[in-house]
Amino acid sequence: MAVNYKNIFVRIRTFLYLEKILLIGKVLADFRMEKIFEQLRALPGDRISLNKWDTAADGGMKKEQAKDHLQEFQKQLFDLQEQLYAEDSRSILLIFQAMDAAGKDGAIAHVMSGVNPQGCQVFSFKQPTSLDYDHDFLWRHYNALPERGRIGIHNRSHYEYVLVCKVHPEYLLKERLHGYKNPDDFDKKFWKNRYDSIRQFEQHLHRNGTTVLKFFLHVSKEEQKARFLERIDDDRKNWKFSAADVQERGFWDVYQQAYEEAIEATSTDESPWYIIPADKKWFARLAIGKIIVDTLEKMDPRFPKLPDEEKAKLAENRAKLEGEA
Repeated sequence: MAVNYKNIFVRIRTFLYLEKILLIGKVLADFRMEKIFEQLRALPGDRISLNKWDTAADGGMKKEQAKDHLQEFQKQLFDLQEQLYAEDSRSILLIFQAMDAAGKDGAIAHVMSGVNPQGCQVFSFKQPTSLDYDHDFLWRHYNALPERGRIGIHNRSHYEYVLVCKVHPEYLLKERLHGYKNPDDFDKKFWKNRYDSIRQFEQHLHRNGTTVLKFFLHVSKEEQKARFLERIDDDRKNWKFSAADVQERGFWDVYQQAYEEAIEATSTDESPWYIIPADKKWFARLAIGKIIVDTLEKMDPRFPKLPDEEKAKLAENRAKLEGEA
């Protein structure tokens, strides 16, 4: 039977053409996503008005499409984290801030679900203890920084001291700062100095090998209300609800202003803020995953290369193992 080489050649050429088209499509899709998510970055020097940032943005994507992309990012994140861990010279700190019910916990769980636990450290900061108040406001956060080779996650962070404490300056009195006796004593100069301290702290981390990424999950007041009601109505979510959350909701506008001022004052080239649309949880998770993966790819962690003498020992030990009876 004669072989139709022409037909085979045509099929191979068609296959390679389709493969090339798919590759080009993937490159274009990745480029498009990178552009979409880069727009979520709060640039240094920009004036931030949160009411101009769409909380329901989805980048023109569909939910199922986003899930597929997120799974791909999770696989990439697993490989990059393994290389970061093996390299053992740098780390990355992910900071999550948001209004209540914005989806911080879910975003952390979904995005980081494929990461090796030994290379990841998660801290959820609650109200400061008496020991914390015996130190400066950055002390407990400094003690929770990721070790070299690790990904650190701070679910709420040192930014609480310029967010919650700015809405409720009476909380600052617990710090027993010299010269501050009343909530009204915390003036513009005080807040400027605190922002300066945060920038310098993060600059110090950057200089010493820790990359800092900051995510503000931007949820609308209407969506927050819907999620609170869901927590009340769903027996499985009752435990998440706190009457204090509804009380804090009454300070919504003050919180929005506090976030605007904090982001404006502390978003830098080295430690950027990303304002993540959070009304659609699936898009928020996709955006966070893409930003983390892109950042790690730019860091370009590498598996360490053994010196020649160590490679020689590997060969010796291989010979010993293969020579066993």
